[in-house]
Amino acid sequence: MTTTPARLTVLAGPTAVGKGTVSADVRTRYPEVWLSVSATTRPPRPGEVEGVHYHFVSVDEFDRMVENGDLLEWAVVHGRNRYGTPREPVERRLAAGEPALLEIDLQGARQVRASMPDAHFVFLAPPSFAELERRLVGRGTEDAEERERRLATARVELAAESEFDTVIVNDDVHRATDELVRVMGIATR
Repeated sequence: MTTTPARLTVLAGPTAVGKGTVSADVRTRYPEVWLSVSATTRPPRPGEVEGVHYHFVSVDEFDRMVENGDLLEWAVVHGRNRYGTPREPVERRLAAGEPALLEIDLQGARQVRASMPDAHFVFLAPPSFAELERRLVGRGTEDAEERERRLATARVELAAESEFDTVIVNDDVHRATDELVRVMGIATR
């Protein structure tokens, strides 16, 4: 019996919209959903665990991954750090027919759309720009200069909403998570 490849779901949205929070909620409440772990050149934030939240790699290692074609997508985010999705684990999960979710930025989503146009693209939107700004300031992980850079990026990213198949407003984490897994074809609990 041949397994039909699963459809990839790509979750993207502006900085501080809560992609990581929704993804963590998926990981906790829907363990049957495999969540890709991205590689990044940025240092870990407090509480982030290697191999769970990200694969933290050096710039040289990231360059090797790009050169070897080991990344499904990659981008320089906020003009500073690189992020990318390791290709092999994603392809393995999809070939096995297992639900797979990528949580990536807008640039990465566009690259995945070019290489995997049958994926389902979900835009996570904030209830308002003011709320997005409040969340960014509230998490306290960036200085004032970095917050301004991220807010400028967010304004551009918000304008890309129409490029996505589905828009989910993150006004409540559990509700947004449930809507996301329903889009993936998984029964909610």
